[in-house]
This record gives sequence, structure tokens and C-alpha cells, in this order.
Amino acid sequence: MTDQIAHVLVVDDDRRLRELLTKFLKDEGFRVQAAATAAEARIQLASQSFDVVVLDVMMPGETGIEFTTSLREAGNQIPILYLTAKDTVDDRIKGFDSGGDDYLPKPFEPAELISRLKAILRRLAPRTTTTPASELVFGDLVFCVEEGILRRHEEQIFLSSTEIILLRTMALSLRQPFSRQDLAQRIGHRVTDRAVDVQITRLRKKIGDDSKQPRFIQTVRHIGYALCPDS
Repeated sequence: MTDQIAHVLVVDDDRRLRELLTKFLKDEGFRVQAAATAAEARIQLASQSFDVVVLDVMMPGETGIEFTTSLREAGNQIPILYLTAKDTVDDRIKGFDSGGDDYLPKPFEPAELISRLKAILRRLAPRTTTTPASELVFGDLVFCVEEGILRRHEEQIFLSSTEIILLRTMALSLRQPFSRQDLAQRIGHRVTDRAVDVQITRLRKKIGDDSKQPRFIQTVRHIGYALCPDS
């Protein structure tokens, strides 16, 4: 983030928790708005600019997962941190697969929530620069590293926030192998190796990589993955 105060949207149907989170985040210096449902959250997002969403998963009507999926399908890449009592590996994979950026199980320590929010904002904030954004060309794709925008023949390919982190990480160190553990840490806390594999598979599909013989995102045996644009 820049020196501007981060603006957080808290979405949770539990009024008491919603009010506690709002007060705590304001005390920590954040600007905060709150919504009780996905429908209310959409109104807030349409009328104001936010930096990150703290989102409950188990909400009546439209769940947090469904809400995130609809945002990503519409091209909205705002960072999302899930709050949920469901914390199995499958639950976390489903959360990341839907386009979430981090996953914090309930109950949680407020200090950890703040730490995770700051980590998300550091990872995803655009870098201020007066020079043109660097571009990586591979195949018929062009990836603007700074902006996290991927295009094929001038048509933008939608990437989730997690996919942007993965592609940007590897693009900044071409041909350097990254372990699954390293990539998991860059995505967020509690991310498993399996979740990294799932995201890499999704990213490969979007760039047209063959799953068995990938051309660009190559599997490095016993290590992890590396981006090789000229392979």
C-alpha cells in the first residue's frame, strides 16, 4: 500500500462480530464499512472504492464463496480474506479456487487478522513508478508485470488475485524454480502444497499450457515450478 489509509469492507451476517471487527479495524487505523449480506456488499462496492474485503463464508442466501466467484467472473479482482469456522483442507482449497486471497479460521486473534490484511495489501498493491510497466512476452501472451494484466492479441485474460501473485512471482525471476512451500507463503498463510498445485493448473489452462507437457510454467522435479518464457 501507499501512505493512504486502507479502506476495508467487512461482510458478515453476525451483527455482533461485524460491529466488533469494525471497531477493532478502525482502532487500528483502517477506514471501515460493513455489510450484513452479499447484496449489501455489492451496493457498497458499487458506490465506494475499497482496498480489501473481509468476508464471512457461511452467510444465508448467497455464501461468501458464491459472492467471490461472481465478483471474479465479473472481473473484480479486489483482495478477499475469508473468515470461516470451516477449516478443512478441502474448504481452504475451495476458498482459494473461488478467487480468495487468504483464509482465516474462526475463532481468530484480532492481531493475526491485522497481520494478514497488511500482508495482502503489501503483496497486491501496485508499485508507484514514473516509468512504463515492464512487460513479459511469451508465446502469443503479454503479461504486464507491474499491473498484473495478462493479454492475448489485445484481449485481456481474467486472472484471480492469487493467479496474479503466482505469475508475477515467477515472472520477476524467470527460469528460477520456486518450491510449492515458497509459493504457498506468497499466496497466504495456511496454504497447502495441494492448493498451489490447483492454482498452477488453473493458471496453465488460462495461458494455454499443455497439462502433460507445459511449455511455459514447467514443473521442476522434486522442487516446484518455474516460468520459462523462451522454452
